Amino acid sequence: MNAITIVIGSICILMIAYRLYGTFFTKKVLRLSDDTPTPAHLLEDGKDYVPTNKWVTFGHHFAAIAAAGPLVGPILAAQFGYLPGLLWLLIGAVIGGAVHDAVVLFASMRKNGKSLSEVAKDELGPVAGICTGLAMLFIITITMAGLSMVVLHALENNPWGTFAVASTIPIAMGVGLVYKKTGNLRWTSTVGFALIMVAIVIGPSIQGTVIGDWLTIDAKTLALILPVYAFFAAALPVWFLLAPRDYLSSFMKIGVFIALIIGVFIINPSVQFPAFTDFIGGGGPIIAGPVWPFISITIACGAISGFHAFIGSGTTPKMINRWTDIKAVGFGAMLVECVVGIMALIAAVSLQPADYFAINAKPEVFQTLGMHVVHLPQLSQEVGLGLEGRTGGAVTLAVGMTYIFTKIPWFHQMAPYFFQFVIMFEAVFILTAIDAGTRVSRYLIQDFVGELYKPLKRVDWLPGTIFASALACLLWGYLLSSGDIGSVWALFGVSNQLMATIGLMIGATVVLNIASKRRYMLTCLIPLAYLFVTVNYAGYWMVKNVYLNSASPGYNVLNAVLSITMLILGLVIMVASIKKWMQILSSPRVKMEALTS
Repeated sequence: MNAITIVIGSICILMIAYRLYGTFFTKKVLRLSDDTPTPAHLLEDGKDYVPTNKWVTFGHHFAAIAAAGPLVGPILAAQFGYLPGLLWLLIGAVIGGAVHDAVVLFASMRKNGKSLSEVAKDELGPVAGICTGLAMLFIITITMAGLSMVVLHALENNPWGTFAVASTIPIAMGVGLVYKKTGNLRWTSTVGFALIMVAIVIGPSIQGTVIGDWLTIDAKTLALILPVYAFFAAALPVWFLLAPRDYLSSFMKIGVFIALIIGVFIINPSVQFPAFTDFIGGGGPIIAGPVWPFISITIACGAISGFHAFIGSGTTPKMINRWTDIKAVGFGAMLVECVVGIMALIAAVSLQPADYFAINAKPEVFQTLGMHVVHLPQLSQEVGLGLEGRTGGAVTLAVGMTYIFTKIPWFHQMAPYFFQFVIMFEAVFILTAIDAGTRVSRYLIQDFVGELYKPLKRVDWLPGTIFASALACLLWGYLLSSGDIGSVWALFGVSNQLMATIGLMIGATVVLNIASKRRYMLTCLIPLAYLFVTVNYAGYWMVKNVYLNSASPGYNVLNAVLSITMLILGLVIMVASIKKWMQILSSPRVKMEALTS
């Protein structure tokens, strides 16, 4: 099968889904109308609540939700073959992800842009609200570890890539300072992007020098550096590092995405993977579990992701100009993210299976598979870096894209630069997520611990900020240093999808309250039922077979405790939801609507 067939077919399916199911869900189920003003108008303050053009809001929302997740998850899931990942991306995005993102955004806007924990408290009661807040703290902490694991092996003993990524820090700071002083966004962003390209070009010259030796860092050292970096970066003003680097990285995201689409359409690479591999029953070198439930755990962003609830109940509901914009921003952005996931999957399955497994499995594990690499030695030579055993997915994306473009005769000379550009692109997005995620963790820790010690609730109290930031970095830093990509990414997937089930529980409650027909609740209940069973079984499987199995490389009691705690939180919220649904269904108003439906 050729990649272009998959791309065209997938885009057609998603466009039809947006036109038909997206219209039905937003008009019939959510009953969107522009007759009333949105929170952005009602609470407009020129800072947080700002009515914004639909497509500008779409761009912000898409950039926020489509970080490294839709690029990495599909690559790791290629272990099962190309078909399981492709089907889950399409079905999960249409039936689950787009519905989840739209209904969470709608639910937050109904409560004037409140966070999901506050919405849960209002809709389901105080117990569910507290449990949701705790679940949010768990997921953001685990997310930091999962995303950091992705970049760890991409920069391991890679002085060129480490130099390029490290260079973005002073460049972004310079852009932030100059823009704050001059207000000239076009000039500062142009210069900043040009400097990033210069950092990539001069990268090879540092190899073999003193600076190159300093930047040749092993994985264990990087696992210590990243949390320390996050501690200091999270304390800096947003305008100084986070915002300018996020803005500059958006150019890279657009560039990489467009380049991959162009490459697929021009070169039309063949899919080298079978529809199903021998690992669908479990025992794979990357993901230990079977294709179900782990296809839906490994691929979150791109299909359905609870992390999107942070964005859908954070900045985006405060920017929506009209209620009907929810269709494009909430429903539509998720489907576009699905396309990103499909392109990442294609980059992985365009490689020879042996080359793919040699990159994503530890060398000692790969030796047991009885496979022999095909193009990997040549690719390693072209990019100037040993590629074996660089787990985490980031290197596979860069190698897959480079391999596709090597079909162009003149591209061979550019291959190492393009490879390092993709590595930097992924790493910068992850560092931005680490900055933002550590800040969110700090706020959540201050909020919870502040109940015991009131001064901690003050976000402007320096000792409290230092304590909460240090605790947040310590938590995810420990997870990062004590696991591998198989165990940590699975932990991230379970927590992330648990958050998605919470979003769907709240969404089902909202739909039951406002929909004209109670059967419309099925739009949330169907994906909720599948995901709730999947998450709980995956969590149980990981605890039994990995986290509490002393013979497993992923043996980790803390991960087991975190998994069990999260599953209990999800169960408590589910019980609260069912009680609320029964209460609503027994009310006279619902009975009357049921008779007229």
